[in-house]
Amino acid sequence: MPSSTTCIALRRNLRLATFSAYLIRSHRFSHDSNQILLASSPLSAFSLLSPSIETGASTPFFSALRFDRTMATQSQPKSVHDFAVKDARGNDVDLSIYKGRVLLIVNVASQCGLTNSNYTELSQLYQKYKDQGFEILAFPCNQFGGQEPGTNEEIVQFACTRFKAEYPIFDKVDVNGANTAPIYKFLKSNKGGLFGDSIKWNFSKFLVDKDGNVVDRYAPTTSPLSIEKDVKKLLGIA
Repeated sequence: MPSSTTCIALRRNLRLATFSAYLIRSHRFSHDSNQILLASSPLSAFSLLSPSIETGASTPFFSALRFDRTMATQSQPKSVHDFAVKDARGNDVDLSIYKGRVLLIVNVASQCGLTNSNYTELSQLYQKYKDQGFEILAFPCNQFGGQEPGTNEEIVQFACTRFKAEYPIFDKVDVNGANTAPIYKFLKSNKGGLFGDSIKWNFSKFLVDKDGNVVDRYAPTTSPLSIEKDVKKLLGIA
């Protein structure tokens, strides 16, 4: 027959196992600490705790469930190459395919006062450096004056027919607000604007190096050809 000490240990282990199952179900773990924190637990859960846990004493159970900071942050995107986006046909595109290429990422519109000059110069810049490791990624956006109202098919046809755009044009996205595309959250968090992080208008531009790092941001009124020197520098062209 087991001793009273053994029975106490068995009951304690049962309480710990039950509490472990509760934590796994609730997923209420802190990723900002090396220790587990229980947030707003029901009172019934506390009835399962052993005295040592209630007082915060260290136990092997808690040691086993500690999180390493590096593990908690592994899922955070480090570069543009960590994202996948939709193309104009709705297909997934992994941006890691652009590793080793310099990127210019632009939110475009078809009915903006800046449309003609920007699309014209973007095509000129692309033709000049596309064979030397340069790529333009165009993201249509209808958040500024409703100046990109068309379907993806209409947008692509407009850019390709009128401006000979040969670079990829992706699915229409939001660049500000609650539905901001993840890639734009990343771009803005890495390079804020002069008056805050939000995109101010159509044809804002982000320059990305070969490793996927955001190195510069340009205003909508900055002409594509005026940043040619920065593109050449990242391409390693004298």
